[in-house]
Amino acid sequence: MSKVLIIEDEESIADLEKDYLELSDFTVTVCGDGESGLETALKEDFDLVILDLMLPGLDGFEVCRRLRESKDIPVLMVSAKKDDIDKIRGLGLGADDYITKPFSPSELVARVKAHLARYERLVGSGTKPNETIEIRGLKIDKTARRVTIDGVEKNFTTKEFDLLTFLAENPNHVYSKEELFRKIWNMDSVGDIATVTVHIKKIREKIEADTSNPQYIETIWGVGYRFRV
Repeated sequence: MSKVLIIEDEESIADLEKDYLELSDFTVTVCGDGESGLETALKEDFDLVILDLMLPGLDGFEVCRRLRESKDIPVLMVSAKKDDIDKIRGLGLGADDYITKPFSPSELVARVKAHLARYERLVGSGTKPNETIEIRGLKIDKTARRVTIDGVEKNFTTKEFDLLTFLAENPNHVYSKEELFRKIWNMDSVGDIATVTVHIKKIREKIEADTSNPQYIETIWGVGYRFRV
């Protein structure tokens, strides 16, 4: 029997969703705010999460972002907001679907069943989900070679992507410019280490909110660079 977590602050809506899902033989847990919902989702094993966007405390966007750092189960985002920008942001943060209130309970159940069936086919077929690295809003999709920061995709050149991925896969390790040049460009760094500096600068411009105070790639003066987690 599949387990579904509903994170919804409107009790009447949560009860209606719960009743219809239980009639379809789902085991359902309900949380009324973002904090408890995230904690429950991380502690217990669920097959799918129904996540309201407008929640007290942590909103649905933040819950989705944090959940995606450690869980790859289907997330169905629910909201009364119909703006495309909210849908784009929600899907960009890792939600699998977005349904706008008001909706029929039967439609919700149908979508839940469809996403669970798709997820089971994906896992059961032996097809692996994309290999990703997710750290504080930064998502590096190694399979698709895509980078997003807080759900917004950034364009990276081949070497920028390779350099960022290498550092993120080896966090808290200080690498000299010479080491990074050999690792990424596969050649001796004599006369070429400025290439690393330029690429680090470009990467920071794309992922850092404040390039003068970087939160991801730190400069260790006189030594090199370190990816901070």
